[in-house]
Amino acid sequence: MTLGQEHHIADWFILHFTENVGMAFGMEFGGEMGKLALSIFRIIAVMAIGWYLFSIIKKGAENIVIISISLVFAGALGNIIDSTFYGIIFNDSYGHVANLFPEEGGYSSLLHGRVVDMFYFPLIEGVFPEWLPIWGGNRFLFFNAIFNVADSAITIGMALVILFQKKFLKE
Repeated sequence: MTLGQEHHIADWFILHFTENVGMAFGMEFGGEMGKLALSIFRIIAVMAIGWYLFSIIKKGAENIVIISISLVFAGALGNIIDSTFYGIIFNDSYGHVANLFPEEGGYSSLLHGRVVDMFYFPLIEGVFPEWLPIWGGNRFLFFNAIFNVADSAITIGMALVILFQKKFLKE
């Protein structure tokens, strides 16, 4: 797919190819050095999560705790792999399909790649009532985030942590 290309599976389910250059919801900071700092932070965080996961498995933690942390770990690792290597192994996708291992090299250097996002679920579209302060009369779209499988794993893992927090904090 080319950048921005869409395939409509249903009215509420669209495959939309985009590349996230930064953090959640495409937020960025600090240009190239900020991206490098973010990538290094992500790697350290995943190492810490991996160490924590290993330690709770050794201690015999409950399955729901292990599953929750495993989902967060796997999702974070998936996004790190994307942002670490995607820029090296693909050229850009602007107006054409990216090539794997192009002769001229990728569009970016190690740790400076973008994360591919593709799932888009525009579930509810409408207009806020006029009487509503600030947003009255403005259009809204719920759920307008575009995400990937790794983001879903992180979200589900964290939702499980919140739902089953008593199992996490029982000691």
